[in-house]
Amino acid sequence: MKTALLALLLLTAPLAHAANQDLGAVSAVAAEYLQAQTAGLPGKITITMGALDGRMALAACAAPQAFQQPGARAWGKTTVGVRCAAPTPWTVYIQAQVSVLAEYVAAAVPLAQGQPIDAAQLVMVKGDLAALPNGTLTDMAQAIGRSSTISLPSGAPLRQDTLRSKPVVQQGQAVRLVSTGTGFSISAEAKAIGTAAAGQVVQVRTPNGAIISGVAKANGLVEVVF
Repeated sequence: MKTALLALLLLTAPLAHAANQDLGAVSAVAAEYLQAQTAGLPGKITITMGALDGRMALAACAAPQAFQQPGARAWGKTTVGVRCAAPTPWTVYIQAQVSVLAEYVAAAVPLAQGQPIDAAQLVMVKGDLAALPNGTLTDMAQAIGRSSTISLPSGAPLRQDTLRSKPVVQQGQAVRLVSTGTGFSISAEAKAIGTAAAGQVVQVRTPNGAIISGVAKANGLVEVVF
């Protein structure tokens, strides 16, 4: 009886092992997900996956799927989930470190708040974008001609959300108010009440005192669309 039981255990052991999910394949699914999510980023991408607990036993899964929580970044220190829907549902989470080595735009000299920026005031610096704030610029053209909303020390990275476009309409400026709609277009003189960059909403005052909101355009135009 003991011999028969031992033989049965030896026969069933490989089957039980074969029913477990390969943990290396689970990590590979998470790494492929991160590669796809960071494919559009500039520079060299390096992905380092954390280790799963080797004692963990997961049921074999034909199609494990990777995911991240809403709003999670796919770079820097991050977490990727891998789940299986069938035949036996399970979910695991894997830590990862994703670096993005690329050049970014930094201040070559201190930049004062509101100061127009030109190319001589900027420098390209190589670093890990994942360690920098969101929206860090990687192209000087994105900063030239704009101004910073905060003062920046030399070497500080420039971010999209701290730059203001050059105004196309200044407060007190005489503007051309253009109203358009289906089958008509009206043009009139007005005076800007505020200052706005291209595409921003600005209020203007017409000669009869009416206050109208419109979209600032180049060459002193304010467009109102009905």
